[in-house]
Amino acid sequence: MTFENSRSFAKTLDQDDPLGSYREKFHYPKNENKENVIYFSGNSLGIQPKSVRKYVEKELYVWEREGLLGQHSRWHNFHERLIENTARLVGARPSEVVVMNALTVNIHLLMVSFYQPNKTRNKIIIEQGTFPSDQYAIESQIKFHGFDPQDTLIELRPREGETTLRTKDILAAVRKFNEELATVILGSVNYYTGQAFDMQPITKAGHEAGAYVGFDLAHGAGNLKMKLHDWNVDFAAWCSYKYLCAGPGAPAGIFIHKTHHDWAGPRLTGWWGHNKNTRFEMGPDFDPIQTAEGWQISNAPVIGMAPLLAAMEIFDEAGMAAIRLKSEKLTGFLEYLIAVNLPAVTIITPANPVERGCQLSLVAPGGENTFEKISKKGVVCDWRKPDVIRVAPHPLFNRYTEVYDFVNLLEQSLSE
Repeated sequence: MTFENSRSFAKTLDQDDPLGSYREKFHYPKNENKENVIYFSGNSLGIQPKSVRKYVEKELYVWEREGLLGQHSRWHNFHERLIENTARLVGARPSEVVVMNALTVNIHLLMVSFYQPNKTRNKIIIEQGTFPSDQYAIESQIKFHGFDPQDTLIELRPREGETTLRTKDILAAVRKFNEELATVILGSVNYYTGQAFDMQPITKAGHEAGAYVGFDLAHGAGNLKMKLHDWNVDFAAWCSYKYLCAGPGAPAGIFIHKTHHDWAGPRLTGWWGHNKNTRFEMGPDFDPIQTAEGWQISNAPVIGMAPLLAAMEIFDEAGMAAIRLKSEKLTGFLEYLIAVNLPAVTIITPANPVERGCQLSLVAPGGENTFEKISKKGVVCDWRKPDVIRVAPHPLFNRYTEVYDFVNLLEQSLSE
């Protein structure tokens, strides 16, 4: 698409935006003067859907009126209400997904199953600069098995002078370690650079090496259009408080490919993963559900899931194809405006839309001082050391005029 460097052009894009009306489905944040801010932090915490209150109050009402009876009438299968729409979100079959726990807890649970090192095959591949929580979890899993992360953890680094990884270098690393490789686990989108990894060929290469392949979709769920089942990804986990707008601390999700549903290997077990037909017989022997639900441990956090239900209704209605299309236009317009107006600002996120989501990571003169200036002007984005301003216009609630206004405010801040 050919962009123009004017606010009138941005207004035209807003007027023609098929997702423009979705902004009205959210409570948009305001400053202390009750003026709208420019909220470009959907990659950290999505804003609240207006329907959330109704969903939460429904469960509070049932609890108030029914107490324990609500468990039998409504809550015992509450998480199942999220299965179909979650499967559509990540390109899975319904049996391959379940919402449970929090992201890092789920990564630990999945690693128990999908990291099974031995003396020969014990290495794990991750990207350098992965989200710290992933790094901590993976290193602790390595140590738990009696191995040293210094010898076992392979951190992929960009080439000298580059800021992001090349897919062919990832594939070459997988082939290099081959029979030593136990597991590959990458972020679908790197939180710092905004680079989206090409999951299908990475999964194929990992399987050819005899390794399990999984992804942390914290910055991918609700951001990228994915086909986890068709790509034969072994496992994945994600949170729902970022792009999915389910609220702080909202429950997370997992994907486990159907080829593993008759799992006889290691896993941590709990009663909510037990056969639903005999769960309440309270027998001593664990009989796992033959789906991703078999990895559940505890029953569903109903009050926490209610906002996610509200948010997923919106995502399901809009559809990831339309969300992704607008994402590419928003970031494309932002990229264009920065190139035209701010030559001193560097974008370290890949220029190819296929290799990024709706986040652009900017390196600007003045660094954190510049970030603080735009924050004072009403921009909500974030700073990540050592030198990146992360900017993430969300397709469901941000406008093209906000992208234009943001670039103007950044230009003002740089000239001050």
